[in-house]
This record gives sequence, C-alpha cells and structure tokens, in this order.
Amino acid sequence: MASKPPALIMPDGRPLTRDNLGVEIAAPARTSVRTIQSGHPAQGLTPQRLGRLLREAEDGDAVAYYELAEEMEEKDLHYLAVLRTRKLAVARLPIEVEPADDSDEAKKDAALIETWLKRDMLQAELFDMLDAIGKGVSTTEMVWDMKPELWQPSRLLWRDPRFFEFDRVTGTELLLRGGESGAGEPTPLPAGKFITHYHPSKSGLPIRSGLARIAAWGYMFKNFAIKDWVTFLESFGHPLRIGKYGPNESEENKNILHRALLELGSDAAAAFPETMSIEFVDRKAGTAPNDLWRSQAEYIDDQLSKAVLGQTNTTDAKAGGLGSGQAQVHDGVRGDIEDFDAMLLAATLNRDFVVPFVMFNHGPRKAYPRLKIGRPDEVDIAIEIESAEKLAKLGVQIDGEEMRERAGLPAAKSPETALKPAAPPQMPQNGPDGASGPSTRENPATGVLSPLKSASGGSRPDRPALNSQAGPDGDAIDATIDEFLTDWEPHMDALLAPVDALIAEAGDLSQVQARLSQIIGDMDTSAFEELLAQGGFAARLIAEADRKRGG
Repeated sequence: MASKPPALIMPDGRPLTRDNLGVEIAAPARTSVRTIQSGHPAQGLTPQRLGRLLREAEDGDAVAYYELAEEMEEKDLHYLAVLRTRKLAVARLPIEVEPADDSDEAKKDAALIETWLKRDMLQAELFDMLDAIGKGVSTTEMVWDMKPELWQPSRLLWRDPRFFEFDRVTGTELLLRGGESGAGEPTPLPAGKFITHYHPSKSGLPIRSGLARIAAWGYMFKNFAIKDWVTFLESFGHPLRIGKYGPNESEENKNILHRALLELGSDAAAAFPETMSIEFVDRKAGTAPNDLWRSQAEYIDDQLSKAVLGQTNTTDAKAGGLGSGQAQVHDGVRGDIEDFDAMLLAATLNRDFVVPFVMFNHGPRKAYPRLKIGRPDEVDIAIEIESAEKLAKLGVQIDGEEMRERAGLPAAKSPETALKPAAPPQMPQNGPDGASGPSTRENPATGVLSPLKSASGGSRPDRPALNSQAGPDGDAIDATIDEFLTDWEPHMDALLAPVDALIAEAGDLSQVQARLSQIIGDMDTSAFEELLAQGGFAARLIAEADRKRGG
C-alpha cells in the first residue's frame, strides 16, 4: 500500500490544503455580513464623531473607519491624487525573480514564477494590494486554476477591508468576518488563499498605522473650511439689501417689502409700495480676508502631501531658496518612500504567493525564489563603455557580453549580422618605384637611396622609402609622417611596462587610478624619443632637398 505524501506546511506553520482553492470564499452576498452596502460616516462629520469612530476601530469594530477612508478618497481630490501617485509609482516598477541558488532546481522554480508574472493585469492587481497604504491593510483573494500539469492563481480579487477584522487579543491576526459561510464567527484566513499586505506608515497596531487615520483630521477641518468658503462666495457677490418703511406701515406691506428683498437676491426683480425704499450696500470692502478659507485648505493640502509623499515640491510648485537643488532633495525623499513601499510589497508576495505557488507545483524547498521590485541603479553607460575601451587597450580583460547587456542592446542573431570593428587603414609598403622592396632614404647631397636605419642601428627593410618628391596623395613630409607612424607600437612596450605591472598588481580600477600618477617617472621613453628625433631629422633633410631644388 502506497504511503500518503507528506503534508505541505507553510513556513509559519499553517498547512496547505486544496479545500476551496478554486472557489471564492470572501465574496460579498446579500445574506452575509459581507455586503456591498456601505454607510457614509463622512456626512455631517464632527470632531466628536470622528474621535468615537477611531476608538471603535481600535476596539475591533473598524467598519465605519474603512467606510470613512473610502469616502475620503472619493471626496478629497488632493488626498486621492497624492495617494494614487504613491501607489502607481510602485505598481509600475519592474519585477525581477532571484533564484534561491545556482542549482537547476532553483532556476526551475524561478522560471515558474517569471512565467506567471507575464500577465496583463499584474499592475492593476499590485495597485489594489497597495490599498494598504491608506487603510493599513489590504487583502487579495487568489482563485486557483488546478490543472494536472500546473496549479496557478488564475484571478487575484481585491476584497473590501470591511469583510475582515483583527483578532481582539493581539490586534495583528486578520480574520474573515462571518467565516466561509458568511454568517458564522470570524475565522483565520486559510494558507495559500489570500495575499494579506500590511503597509505601516508608523509603528504600532495595523489598524492604527494607515495613512487614512492620520489624514482623517485634516480632511474634516478642510471640509469645514471649504463649506464656509462656499457659503461666503455664495453671498459675497450680492450686495447687502436693506428695506426701509415708515412707522405707520401695515404688516401686509412689511411682508411685501421682505419678499421684495428676497426676490432681488434671486430674481433681481421685485415690486413693493411706493412709500418704501431699498438700499444696496457694497460689502467688498469688508474686513474678512477673501482668501482666509483658501489658505486654510491649502495648508491642510500641504500637510497631506508631506504625510503621503514626504514632501510638497512634486505636487505643487513652491518658491524656495535652494533653486533646483530643493526639487532634487524633495524628489529624493519621494524616491526613498518608493523604495520602501516596493520592499514591503515584495516581502508580502514572497510570503503569501511565491511560497505556496512553488510548493504546490514542485514541493517543499529549503529556500524559495525571491521577488525584487524596484528600479535598477542608474548607470551612465557611455562612461562605462569608454572606460572599458581604455582598459581593454591596457590589457584588462572585460566580459563583452555583460557590457552588451548593461547597455541594453540585443545580441546578434547570427555572425553574419553582428557588428564588426572597423579595419585599421593599411599603409602601402612600396619602394620609390612603386614596387615592394627595402626601405630607403635619399641622400640630399648625392641623391643616392640608402636603407633606413632603425633605432637600434640596423636596417629596416620593411619601411617604405622616404622620397623627397611629393606623391599623388600628398607632399613628402606627409609621406614621411605616415612611414614613421607604421612602426611606433613596438616602442610603446617599454613605455607602458610600469602601467602593465600596476594593473597586474592592483585589485580594482580605483587602485589603478590612485597610483597611476606615481609611476609616470618609471616609464622608459628613450626608444620613443629616438624615433621622434629620427622623424624630425628626416623631415628636415627632405625640406632642405626641396629648397635646393626650388633654388
């Protein structure tokens, strides 16, 4: 009788089972405590109601708090904008899969994750997970497609945070309200079924760490300011209307005058007895500053920007004394927050998605692949290529394939289509008659051609003749320069010998750069100097010969 396979146990001790993996267990229903019907605590919100609402959330009943957090995003345009900016910044970051080690087994696990990540809705799903930035926690239900050849999540469904609650003992374990039936007691979330992302903006209980709790007070006071501002603007454009009547006026005429004053405010037309009068008073010169409420609203917006993005310069243009440096500092702060958000999200996915995915398909592992979310370090590839080119000329071995990948260039599809370096120009090795032969020099006094001597005193039969006559492609001095440039490279060996020794001893490029100036005095330039002297002397002889012919 075959033995049963061992149970799959998550690293936190929870067993993995196939029960309910392929169905939704946290969906809303009309007969469940999980319903889409929502209250609207933001309507008529007062400091007393807000304080009571936040205390109830701490005590375990966070439904009204989550409803308020939802309404804040719907009604406060600035809060929605900065919160959405922060979530989008992370949702669109590139994702890399890092194998657990270099074994074939680890690479196979990483390839499984990489294949699944190529899904069209991944960015939208990550955006929903980042709802935890505002509310402190977000829960995504995975609906698994359990085909015999592969078990994988086919849908990632965002779930309303009102469908969950924290346990009343520790305040850290998330429970499903109503259980799987929707009408029972809260139950723990089954392993491998939910991605639960905690995103604390401060240390403490998860229910108290969301940005919505911090922003709620600013939202309420800003709402007060805007209401007062709208009321002021509604009446500020109309002049104050004062009706006057005599001491013996009847009550009926007084009512007529009152209606006339109201009609002048709305219809700009009214009828009243001739014995009465109406006076219009201009209130534009009033004592209340016109931008009082606007200043309060903008102040609160600035504080929200600081709370969500860590700064204000990337949301509104602000005059500052640091010039462009201020903008760079602010953008750097926002970059730090982005990196931290990406790290938290990657940790959640590694815990709640990567481990069960690999475990269901490949079995338990000692170590699992890791997702890394974030931008690669910025590299000036032009400087890297230039440095690599110089170091290669000095004999440093550099991996060309890695340089190609760092430059972001595609590999050649075939040797025929590969880019090739340009061939160096070939100098003609001809004698004075155009045929290949020994190198000669013309004696300006006799006109006799003699072999050109090398730096060591021997003849150089492979050097072209120095002809005092201008050739078809240039004058004699140009030809002489070309001749001497053909064999300068052997003389560089003694010159660069100290540099080669330094590169061999140094551990990295920084050590080479630090000591390069110290070895300049050790370079042997005698051979190179002799070559230059010979070239100058030959050019002078040719010039003298040309002068005498011209004379």
